[in-house]
Amino acid sequence: MTQIDFQQASECFPVLAELVAKGGEILIIKDNQPFIKLVPIKPARKRRCFGSTQGLIQMADDFTQPLSVG
Repeated sequence: MTQIDFQQASECFPVLAELVAKGGEILIIKDNQPFIKLVPIKPARKRRCFGSTQGLIQMADDFTQPLSVG
């Protein structure tokens, strides 16, 4: 994780934003204390669509018949 002073961060914010967008994390320090942590946002997961696999799965004709042993 990269650490940078608050004043330096305010001068080069676009560069820091690009670094974070690529997966990096940046800790901004103010008065020798951690002040802000920049982290990338996780991409939103796609919602499942009911019936999206319709017609792709087929059951065997004997699916409900007892299994043979041996």
